[in-house]
Amino acid sequence: MNREFTNFLRFILDSFLPPILRDNKFMMYPLFYIWFKGKNVVKLMEFKSRVADLLDDEYVEFYKIYDSLPKRATDLNKNSIHFILEQLGGNKNLKIIDIGCGNGFLLSKLKNLGYRQLYGCDIINDLTDKSIPFIMANIEHLPFKDDEYDIVLCNHTIEHIINKYKAAIELKRIAKYKVIVTTPKQRYYRYTFDLHVNFFPQKIDLISLMNMESFTCTEFNGDWSFAGNKNSEA
Repeated sequence: MNREFTNFLRFILDSFLPPILRDNKFMMYPLFYIWFKGKNVVKLMEFKSRVADLLDDEYVEFYKIYDSLPKRATDLNKNSIHFILEQLGGNKNLKIIDIGCGNGFLLSKLKNLGYRQLYGCDIINDLTDKSIPFIMANIEHLPFKDDEYDIVLCNHTIEHIINKYKAAIELKRIAKYKVIVTTPKQRYYRYTFDLHVNFFPQKIDLISLMNMESFTCTEFNGDWSFAGNKNSEA
């Protein structure tokens, strides 16, 4: 399933199912059972109620057991990828880090396009291309110097973070020129088919979180694409 299709399914479920049913555990259990192929269903349904008290190792464990029905190379939709490439421009010498890089789909794409200084960062090393330098770290406490990277990417990650404010501060701290963020345009429900703890149904929700004077923020197929400029353009 591509990103556009799963976003459409989410829109139908969230918009047309009455909230009293949408947030009912017994109503959602059969759908969770199908989505997660019958594995760890109850535990994954309890994630949002437990997340505030999880230790770091327990938090990571949820991502290790997360095995859902749709398999795709990336959560980015085509328009969001185009937005990112436009924001990067043509300078292939930019030092770029992808925070929450997952399997490294975007980094591999950038490598194929000729970008030379690429780095991945996540809580689990799932990079397909092992030649790309990888740093294991929590976004709330990034082990990098101020302004260490020209461009900081963070796609489909901020919605997963317990303290989104710390995360936003860290992304801006390590960026010299620009921060690019992608996140779902999604409203809160207790039982969602993901491990999201932050929700951005309106554009202002993401703009306020990032708190950058010079920015652009656009919706593409059910996702927000944000780019904020810290200093002069790279």
